[in-house]
Amino acid sequence: MSNNIKLKKGLDLPISGAAALRCERTVIGDVVAVNPCQFRGLVPRLLVKEGDHVLCGSPVLSDKKCPQILFTSPVSGTVASVVRGEKRKLLEVLIRPDGKRECVDFGKKQVENLSAQEVRDALLESGLWPSFVQRPFGLLAGVDVTPDAIFVSAFHTAPLAADVDFTCKDSLKDIQTGINAVSKLAAKGVVVSYRKGGNSPLEKLENVQKFYFEGKHPAGNVGVQIHHLRPIGKGDIVWTISPMLLAAIGRLFNTGKLDLMRKVAVCGPAAMEPAYVNTLPGVKMSELQSFIGACPENVRIISGDVLSGTSVGFTGTLGLQDDQITILNEGNEYELFGWAKPIRCSQYSTSRTYFSWLTPWKKYDMDTNLHGGERAFVVSDVYGKVLPMDLFPVFLAKACLAGNIEDMEKYGIYEVLEEDLAVCEYVCPSKINIQAIITQGIDLMIKETL
Repeated sequence: MSNNIKLKKGLDLPISGAAALRCERTVIGDVVAVNPCQFRGLVPRLLVKEGDHVLCGSPVLSDKKCPQILFTSPVSGTVASVVRGEKRKLLEVLIRPDGKRECVDFGKKQVENLSAQEVRDALLESGLWPSFVQRPFGLLAGVDVTPDAIFVSAFHTAPLAADVDFTCKDSLKDIQTGINAVSKLAAKGVVVSYRKGGNSPLEKLENVQKFYFEGKHPAGNVGVQIHHLRPIGKGDIVWTISPMLLAAIGRLFNTGKLDLMRKVAVCGPAAMEPAYVNTLPGVKMSELQSFIGACPENVRIISGDVLSGTSVGFTGTLGLQDDQITILNEGNEYELFGWAKPIRCSQYSTSRTYFSWLTPWKKYDMDTNLHGGERAFVVSDVYGKVLPMDLFPVFLAKACLAGNIEDMEKYGIYEVLEEDLAVCEYVCPSKINIQAIITQGIDLMIKETL
């Protein structure tokens, strides 16, 4: 197989509001949340109570099904509250930082001298085990599983995505340590994908298999890369991890302390002076008031990118896997006979319905307006034009709707997560929520096959 892979399909969304390559400040805030809801299949067990003092790295939650998997505090301080929802479902644990940054000492370790089991134990004890995402189905990595390989995407192509070279350029030593550690856990080591011609500083990494991708979004999605390198079939298991979490793993072994600090892009058409901030997963979006403005009720705040991120609102938190916060205006305005107006200079169209194709360099202040309602879900080639995967996305979605496990397997349910088909959802003329349908199918597969 060639190390250079060119993808001919895809779509780069011309949205305005890219973050300037500068770091504005460090944002922690009055409370930091540990949120179990972001992990598929997790049944959390609470290990603390309100008023308890915790250190950075102290266990806060565990997985009831696998108690070795811990979720630890990203700060030192006091447990402020335990937030529950319907049927006492555990939503989040809020921790009030004390500003002292006291850490559990896990001990510095020379990765070269560690066995795979010792690396595994260190990641479980520190709470960094949830950094891995297990495919198929996007689950927490199995404690007793040896994956075929661990895949890393060293670039993003999602709209307004954080620049990985900028966010990770000061962490190369830690990332290398992280790679040396996690490579012991996989049968065929670590596979890293780079943007062709990007001249990334991450290309200096050693002890990895290197591949180069060229193309539009979703070329940067690790799921698309896996599809072209080692397609996942029934019974196959691979793990994925991001460079920023590899850096956190490297810091754990190099310093003996848990440090989840990362550069996060605060961006989007509604963001005021988009830039980067140093922050932690679990930080409240309300701490970013200066980027949001005085009317947070008029904007949608997303942890992640506009296509596959999670709308968390003003009181929501940054996800563990996210290095981007996107702020969009809510599209509340009704446009009378909008479909009958061919000359719409402020609107973008992928189908050349408007004249945006004449100005390919232009960026658009997009909002959340769907510009229409849900229609009949018909078979067409619209998805196939933007999805660089050898799948049948329409048939896969319909199999998920029907709950037909045999057809879901036939049409590629093992190879995709919601983010991989997010671009299909954007171009869908029927306004079908493809990602929710894929979630429905994955949940059924987990229930019936695992």
